[in-house]
Amino acid sequence: MGSLSSKNALVTGSTSGIGLAIARAFADEGANVTINGLGDAAAIEQERAGIEKDFGVKCRYSGANMMEGAAVSAMIHEAEEAFGSLDILVNNAGIQHVAPIEEFPDDK
Repeated sequence: MGSLSSKNALVTGSTSGIGLAIARAFADEGANVTINGLGDAAAIEQERAGIEKDFGVKCRYSGANMMEGAAVSAMIHEAEEAFGSLDILVNNAGIQHVAPIEEFPDDK
């Protein structure tokens, strides 16, 4: 059993990259996790199912948009309902502007 056994985590911006690595690290330590983010539904489901299979924990997905307060509140409520409590919250979601450096606007 990992050090986070019986804990429940929610990681925003966790369908890829650093957020996904954080969610997987929590799962590796025994925590149930809710992953959150935007992207390809099939790829997200593959990651969600993979976490359950690889680590033997429960893993949920929420597509809540972090720019919508009501959606964020609902996501937290749903995670608490699904797992009974929410012990860990990582606010990892972010927005980035992607462009070649010569096209990058000054205000970004």
